[in-house]
Order: sequence, then C-alpha cells, then structure tokens
Amino acid sequence: MDLASVVGLVACLIIVLVGIIWGQADPVAILGGFYDLASIFITIGGTLFCTLIMSPSFKGFVENISSIKMALRTIPSNDEETIRSIIELSNVARKEGLLALEEAANNVEDDFLKKGILLIVDGTDPELVRNILETELNCIEGRHISKAAFWESMSAMGPAWGMIGTLIGLINMLKKLDDVSTIGPNMAVALITTFYGAMIANWICIPVATKLKQNSAKEIMVKEVMVEGLLSIQAGENPRVIEEKLKSFLSPTRRVEMEEESGEAVG
Repeated sequence: MDLASVVGLVACLIIVLVGIIWGQADPVAILGGFYDLASIFITIGGTLFCTLIMSPSFKGFVENISSIKMALRTIPSNDEETIRSIIELSNVARKEGLLALEEAANNVEDDFLKKGILLIVDGTDPELVRNILETELNCIEGRHISKAAFWESMSAMGPAWGMIGTLIGLINMLKKLDDVSTIGPNMAVALITTFYGAMIANWICIPVATKLKQNSAKEIMVKEVMVEGLLSIQAGENPRVIEEKLKSFLSPTRRVEMEEESGEAVG
C-alpha cells in the first residue's frame, strides 16, 4: 500500500470536514446538511453511468474502476536493482557465452526480462528482439494510458453532473418562489450536487489518474532499461560499458548513490 496516496486521500477528506464544521455550534447538524440522497444519486450515478457509456465494454468499465488499486499500491523503484541484474547477466554471458543465460533466466522473476533473455538465447536477430520487446512495451503503456484516461474522463463527468443536479435543484426552487422560507434550504440542496461533483473530480479522480501515469512512467522506464541492457549483452559489449550506458537512465543523484552502494559492497 502506497502510504503517500492513503495519507493524502484521508487528509483531504479531514480538511474538508474540518472546514465544514469550523466554528459551528452544532457540527453534527451542519454535516447532516451536506447529505442529500437525491444529489448523491444524480452526481455519483450520472458520473458512473456516463463513463460506462464511454467504456468499450462493461468488463472494461469494471477493470478501469478496479485500477484504483494500482494507484494505491507501492511501485518499487528498482531501477538500480535492474541495472545490477543486467550487469550480472552480462558478466555471465561474457565468461560463459550467451547460452549460459538460459540457466540464469530461471532465477529471474520479471517476465519481461526473462522473455528477452530467452529470445537472446534462441539466437533471435537483434532487430527482431528489439521489435518484439518494444511492441510488448507499447502494449503495456497503452493499457496504462487507457486506465488513466478513464479516470480523467470521470474527473470531467463529476463536475458536469454536479452542475446538472444543481440546475435541477434550481428549477425546483424557482417553482416555489412564492414561499420565501424555502428559498434558502432549496438553494443549499441545489449547490450540494456541485460540491459532490467537485469532490469526485479533485479528491479522487484527478489524483488517481495522475498517480497511474506516474506509476506507468516508472514501470516503462525500468523495462526500457531492460531492453537496452539485453541488446547490449547480445551485441557482446563490455559489462562496464553496459553499466555506464544504463546509468544514463538515472538522475545524477541516483547515479552517485548507486556508485556509493557499489563501492560499499566491494569494500
């Protein structure tokens, strides 16, 4: 579980609740005034069913909704570990030949990296290896983009349906203008749907879409490191050259940290 995401979601909710009840004599009654079943039905129901229309299938809709779990999970930053694994593989290939990588592949947990190793062991043309791996990489990235786009669409639908609910409430209010005592309460209820729509977009949908994009970028970068490393091994490049090439994917700070860790390990 990604602690930053969980803390952020909970903290945002707490901030809103505190803002609602701040300085109020009867906090419970005030909070009760922000609950309206019809507004919930219009805003949340309209948002969900509108995004269902935009989904390729009902199964796809359910999968996209379930992708919120991907935004809440921790994506390990294993760039350095991946580089070290590839350097180890390059040393094996340099000392024992490419065929020795088949046995080393048994200890590799990442399916993408294992697939690339086996392609090299089978003697596949380097250009074909690159094409196969990059095709899979593009498919992975495409799936990630579609899930983030789903949440971005939902972030647009939330405020829109909130406004629709507000318009419905205002129309009902205008029908009762002869009763001045109902104007204030009806206006408050009409605005609640806008509040719900804004919360859906800015509290959940936009943060989830942004986190999915960030997680996708991390995963894609690691796999790009794998592609470059495997092709360098197949080309017979020196492990030291491969290491320097792959370090270019890291920020200067992380390169220094990796070198310091390598120095400590040697010492």
